[in-house]
Amino acid sequence: MLRSFRNINRRDFLKFCAGTATILGLSEAAVPRIARAVGDAAKKPPVIWLEGQDCAGCTISFINTSNPGTAEIVLDTISLRYHETLMAASGYVAEKALHDTIAEGGYVLIVEGSIPKADERFVQIADVPFVKTLNKAAANAAVVIAIGACATYGGIPRGTPSNGQGVGWAMENGLVPKKPLINLSTCPVHPEHLVGTIVYYLLFAKAPPMDSVARPLMFFDKLIHDNCERRGRFDNGEFLEDWNSFEERNSCLFLKGCKGPWTYADCPTRRWNDGLNWCIGCGAGCQGCSQPEFYTGMSPLYAKTKDIAGMRIETIGALLAGATAVGLAGHFIGQAATGRLGKGGPPEEGGES
Repeated sequence: MLRSFRNINRRDFLKFCAGTATILGLSEAAVPRIARAVGDAAKKPPVIWLEGQDCAGCTISFINTSNPGTAEIVLDTISLRYHETLMAASGYVAEKALHDTIAEGGYVLIVEGSIPKADERFVQIADVPFVKTLNKAAANAAVVIAIGACATYGGIPRGTPSNGQGVGWAMENGLVPKKPLINLSTCPVHPEHLVGTIVYYLLFAKAPPMDSVARPLMFFDKLIHDNCERRGRFDNGEFLEDWNSFEERNSCLFLKGCKGPWTYADCPTRRWNDGLNWCIGCGAGCQGCSQPEFYTGMSPLYAKTKDIAGMRIETIGALLAGATAVGLAGHFIGQAATGRLGKGGPPEEGGES
């Protein structure tokens, strides 16, 4: 299992609590409440973490965070009972821990990886199809948190012969009991999204406000495009056309397949690797991995597949560059700010997957 909570000193513990308040968008006044919630977590639901059709990327993303407090405090404090990759036990001992926890009920169920629609035999754990284990685990769970693109909406496996699907699909089709479901998409899950969601659940004993596809609004309420560091380049019609061009290296990546105008996530402001960088900062366009359409609906990843609001992007660039186009530019930027660039509007609070 993860390192004991007793090994974390008070300074690191309070640092974690302050960081969690920031993740949740709370003031410093909330730090004592967070500390109490985490400190009392032994009385809270334990955690079962299941892996279906996946690459374990969400697990790796989560355990690679630095600064003691993320994995060591939150998961260990709420008692990580089962995780086939992280737990020390194996074989019959591991399976007994899983079944004993299911029998107790009232736990947080974290699901990583998709459910194969084509044939349940694509994923079997201990000779049992994954979907059957998921069915039993969900039945007694207090809340289900699907993490990563695969577990939320099918992700890359949805485009393979297995036809992988998300937890919400399994619930809607009667393969898994319907329970409160929180979708934390992106490929892989952002560790702060998972930490923030778990702590929110500890604080309020309920899921946070969510959009129409069951994503927490505190992480998925804004378009990537609205806060992109290259947004100014887009508005000026400066687009990368040649990957080898030194002069165009900081230009907008829309013509090279960036899906930022259709993708809701806080990557530009939260960033990855403890705030170090993110996809566009590294020179790659947004792949839309937080969206239900990912992967098949966003591919090919490095080619422009559609225009914005029915206009060719080259036309938009030319108009924005002209002094007589101020009115149109203002209208277009207003459309971006309200989230109406692509098909459909911004997320709606209280929706279900």
